[in-house]
Amino acid sequence: MKNRMVFLIAGILVFSSFVNADQNKGPETIVLDGGSKGKIALPHLTHQNMLKDCNACHSTFPQKTGSIQALKAEGKLENKFVMNNLCIACHRAEKKAGKPSGPISCSGCHGN
Repeated sequence: MKNRMVFLIAGILVFSSFVNADQNKGPETIVLDGGSKGKIALPHLTHQNMLKDCNACHSTFPQKTGSIQALKAEGKLENKFVMNNLCIACHRAEKKAGKPSGPISCSGCHGN
């Protein structure tokens, strides 16, 4: 019985290490091409910690450098779609709920 408990605890620890590793993918900050308004320094780790679900953003675009620009170039993603439908929509919803939120204006992200 004692050995069984040790194996159970060890299994839980191993599983939880995989889950935590999966939630912390990518760099702390990602610099995105913000077009004519300037670069965007996206606090990626902050978003990961708050959202806890990579698919909140990455269901729209792959977890790959340059994926947003590539989808735009292929005509599969409209300009400003990510900003308007993901970023600003989420920031506004968080603000409305009384939670800490990100910027809701263009200048809040571009050129910083």
